[in-house]
Amino acid sequence: MTDGRSGSLVRIAVLALLWGSAFLWIKLALDSGLTPFQIAFARSALGSAVLLALARAAGRPLPRDRRTWGRLAVAALFCNALPFLLFAVGERTVDSGLAGVLHATTPLWSVLLGAALGTARGTHPVRLGGLALGFAGTLLIFAPWESAGLLSGGTLALLAAAASYAVGFAYMGSRLTGRGTDPLTLSAAQLLAATALSAPAALAGSATAHFAVDARAVLAVTVLGICSTGLTFYLSYRLVADEGATSAATVGYLLPVVSVALGAAVLHEEVGPRVVAGAAVVLAGVAATRWRERGPQPSRTETELKAPAVALSSSDPSRGLTSSKPEPVSAVDLSLP
Repeated sequence: MTDGRSGSLVRIAVLALLWGSAFLWIKLALDSGLTPFQIAFARSALGSAVLLALARAAGRPLPRDRRTWGRLAVAALFCNALPFLLFAVGERTVDSGLAGVLHATTPLWSVLLGAALGTARGTHPVRLGGLALGFAGTLLIFAPWESAGLLSGGTLALLAAAASYAVGFAYMGSRLTGRGTDPLTLSAAQLLAATALSAPAALAGSATAHFAVDARAVLAVTVLGICSTGLTFYLSYRLVADEGATSAATVGYLLPVVSVALGAAVLHEEVGPRVVAGAAVVLAGVAATRWRERGPQPSRTETELKAPAVALSSSDPSRGLTSSKPEPVSAVDLSLP
């Protein structure tokens, strides 16, 4: 019989695999003929279908007031529709493994945004040092001083996706989470809004282009939408509610490892020592930005209210559903690529 610790490790490993494989499925869908707009729409639609089914099974109705839906539309734009599109755009020219590494910069953008707006919960030197360290690692990855540096339009799109998550998480933390609405309901509604936002461009592009999609494209986008979007949202929420924010954060730190490993094993992508070193520095910086002085621990009720509601997305590297992520379990901690 599996003990509690072993069971926890299995859940973390499964979630990290599902979550971290998103970059691989995006690359496979692109290579098989789908456009970034089609990928963004399909994963939002499939992910929302999963969460709507789970919410319905749990007897949790969607929000009905216009104000909440207006806020969900803003959150869906910055946490789903826009980053989903930018990740697909970026991966047209950037390897899936590197995309996973750049996704891990989301918490750094969150801390930077909080410091710029004066909303950061703390500006302790350790956290500020982590911010500097994280961006130094990003610079090491790009190596703009070398002719073979990785700075390009694709990498800028990926960084913009990570920054978009940070903006969306800040918005969700102030306008959506912690207001008594069930996180699963918010997640389902937000992905539904993202589907509506993504639909026009995806449908317009499909109508004007010759588009032959093979079985691999259908499989890739189906797994991306159902497993790496819908199910990861739900599993992240359950992990936070059952085992706390620390376990959820652990998953986030594994995402770049999973993306790099799958890219190398399945797509034969090469990862040089500079990128590996840069990724290690980025993750060290992210870990430092999560530092906080010991204090009273949030109650279970507080933790559940702050549990992910939608992000996809991830990302500390660990970010995922939608919460107000910074500390206990905020949006900054969990995000989907």
